[in-house]
Amino acid sequence: MSEARRNDGDEQLPVGPEVAGEELEEGRRGRRRSKTMSRKEIARELRKQRALGIVDSELQDVIQEIASVRPRSRAECANGPRPCMFVSCKHHLYLDVNPATGSIKLNFPDKEIWEMAETCALDVADRGGITLEEVGGIMNLTRERIRQVETRGLMKLRAVTEEEPQVKGPYERLPYDDAEDLD
Repeated sequence: MSEARRNDGDEQLPVGPEVAGEELEEGRRGRRRSKTMSRKEIARELRKQRALGIVDSELQDVIQEIASVRPRSRAECANGPRPCMFVSCKHHLYLDVNPATGSIKLNFPDKEIWEMAETCALDVADRGGITLEEVGGIMNLTRERIRQVETRGLMKLRAVTEEEPQVKGPYERLPYDDAEDLD
């Protein structure tokens, strides 16, 4: 945290959970916030590792092996092992990638994948309706933020359906069809 308090000797002392060297407990103030890493930050760290010789030479082989095993459709993945270890899947709840900027958002920076109760958004959707509180727990967001996202999504769906041209059914006549009969 960037806050500080002063003591009698005018030294800056940190305020917050790092004073005791502990992270926030989940029950105390909720979950830890997600952490976003920019593409530049990731590239800088990779260059630093390469310069120090830390990067594993077998990394490319491992990436190719994982890509060959990774499921390509929901049918392949539905009965797969859980928790799902394929974090590069767009339905995985562990991280999100912003396609415009390339930044990566870790939704659960304080957890490992195998510690998560739910890892696939499609599994959650298959279960059926759940409360905003449960969705918030799964996605590491507050109930209010989930409500805002839901409202925004519904507005987008309404806008799309209003823009679509009306298609008449086999037994329907649209008002402008009458003009053709007059000719």
